[in-house]
Amino acid sequence: MFKLPIPNFKKILEKKKGDSASNTKEQKTEKITKKLEEAEHKKTKPKLNIFGFFRKKEDVQEKKGIEYFKKQIKKKEKERALAQERRHKLGFYLERAGLSIEPKSLSKKLFNLCVFINLIASAFLIYHFSVTWGITWSTILFSIVTIWVLVFVVLLFILWILFYVVIDLKIFKRKLDIEDVLPDYLQLTASNIKSGMTIDRALWYAVRPRFGVLAREIEIVAKETMRGEDLKAALQKFADKYQSVLLKRSISLLIEGLEAGGEIGNLLNKIAINIQENKIMKKEMAANVTTYVIFISFATIAAAPALFALSGVLIKVITNLGSAMGGATSATTGFALSFSGSGIKYSDFRIFAIVSLMITSFFSAMIIATIKKGSAKLGLKYIPIFMVITVTLFLIVDKALEKMVGTFL
Repeated sequence: MFKLPIPNFKKILEKKKGDSASNTKEQKTEKITKKLEEAEHKKTKPKLNIFGFFRKKEDVQEKKGIEYFKKQIKKKEKERALAQERRHKLGFYLERAGLSIEPKSLSKKLFNLCVFINLIASAFLIYHFSVTWGITWSTILFSIVTIWVLVFVVLLFILWILFYVVIDLKIFKRKLDIEDVLPDYLQLTASNIKSGMTIDRALWYAVRPRFGVLAREIEIVAKETMRGEDLKAALQKFADKYQSVLLKRSISLLIEGLEAGGEIGNLLNKIAINIQENKIMKKEMAANVTTYVIFISFATIAAAPALFALSGVLIKVITNLGSAMGGATSATTGFALSFSGSGIKYSDFRIFAIVSLMITSFFSAMIIATIKKGSAKLGLKYIPIFMVITVTLFLIVDKALEKMVGTFL
């Protein structure tokens, strides 16, 4: 008999399950790919969202605000660094002048002085305007505001300039004091070295009270070396402190001698002798130009006041004679000739003469100091002497000539 094949239901079921699982996997992958494509499509398409637009603007503003604050912080840090550098320079400047004043306290004192001067000026204006001229309070307030805004700034600027001028002159005087006693100090140091002392002890034991500024500076050098600083660095710092060519050359020769290891005592003696020879040469050069100094002094102190006084008296005589002749000609003749026109007033000429004499005295003193001593700063002490003598002589000669030609006045 013929037998029909019996189907294997287990295999069929497993095959169906595998087909369904593969179909589900394919469907899932298709769904995932569709979702990815939709997401990419959404990214590529621009969103027309108003709120998103404003959010972007807010983000940009936040970024700009952060950058602005960073710039402001950097700017403030730079300003602080510059202010600190200025204070450091001012402190070093005061130290060179031998003044133990803090820069902060100095600026406060100058500011308070400006305030005090403005208060006095304001009180004077109130009294003067209200009592003398009877001006209204609005004008007084306007003038006071002008004083406190403009005059205050100008006055503070002038005070700082005067302070720096005074400090510069004080530093220059200290430099001259050091140069005057430097040869004696070097000779004492050389004798100490020859007696067997080390260089640092020789420098320390050569200090004398009569050396003044140099003694104090050497004490500072000794303290720095005791703290552990190198002697060469301390000496170089002392030389750089003052703008003195003589001091810098002497210290540089001393440092080179220490580095070379030669006989320092003989070297210091030679440096001291060289400095003394240079001083003698400068005195001889100043003696050779004495004739120029005498000529400039005579022209400034004697000739200029006498000539200005003579010119003033001539102006008086000519104006009086001209008025008298003008009246006589108009009375006796019929010509329209007159000498009574307005000319130079004697009061204006007197102010001009005094100002010219003061300016001439200023520059003459500076020129004389430059010729004799090689620096215009040394002529500042002659300026008030020259001004007082020239103005006094002008007034005396003016009165004397006025009495001599009194018949024409």
